[in-house]
Amino acid sequence: MLAFSILYPMVIAVSEDLLFINYHIHIGNHVPNDLPPGTPSLRVHCKSGDRDIGEKWMFPQEDYTWDTKINLFRTTLFSCDVFWEGKQQNFEAFNALRDEHRCRKFHNSCLWSVREDGIYSSNDNADWLNIYPW
Repeated sequence: MLAFSILYPMVIAVSEDLLFINYHIHIGNHVPNDLPPGTPSLRVHCKSGDRDIGEKWMFPQEDYTWDTKINLFRTTLFSCDVFWEGKQQNFEAFNALRDEHRCRKFHNSCLWSVREDGIYSSNDNADWLNIYPW
């Protein structure tokens, strides 16, 4: 019991530090576009249980971005629906338990890229992995 009362404040302090970090979520449109110039090629709609970021029609090479913090219970979760040329995919753009440390590696940013064969993620904006294939 003594160890718990000594260590508990340190655990809370570490967790509280993570709660104040502002995470940046970026979803890039990197799908081919055969549509006329000036026509958006991709539709994305992201939301959490209590916050709707909104729907966005994206042009080629455009980013859909927002910021969030992790809630006290570390249950912050944003999911997105992505639509492109008759394809649809739902994915978790931010999951506190998965991303609180992963996204800190590159300027507190969670990086996503929608491509012809799926939705990719990167920890460093250099190496990309197809996490959600179409």
